[in-house]
Amino acid sequence: MRYNERELLSLARQPAEKAAEILMRVPKKGSVLKKRLVKLVVNFLFYFRTDEAEPIGALLLEHCRITKEEENVFSISFIEEPERKYCFECDSEEQCLEWIEALKRASYEFMRRSLIFYRNEIQKMTGKDPLEQYGISEEARFQLGTHKQ
Repeated sequence: MRYNERELLSLARQPAEKAAEILMRVPKKGSVLKKRLVKLVVNFLFYFRTDEAEPIGALLLEHCRITKEEENVFSISFIEEPERKYCFECDSEEQCLEWIEALKRASYEFMRRSLIFYRNEIQKMTGKDPLEQYGISEEARFQLGTHKQ
């Protein structure tokens, strides 16, 4: 995926769905856990040094696995690059589970499935396709059983 650095920085400044200072390890050889401000905005997870306003990195939460590793630890790995694994250690089990849930809900795949579910529910209740008024009801990405690449 390609994106403009200025737009990405602008997105990083938006209000977060979830943010916290937690320990993080990047997938570099010899990397250790470091305290980072981690901020979830839409489907990007930004991470910052705790004393800086600009992010030092961003993870696009698409085609990834969010896995609970240990009691307070979860990881994010990418399906096409499983060795690219980021680890996060939270202060508590509860915080860890909250992050896992928030990250899973942030993906395009989750949002797409939710849109299809609610579209079908509205159609059952009203007899009308709510996407028809926008001229997008026949688009493949809004159909069940298809997947946007």
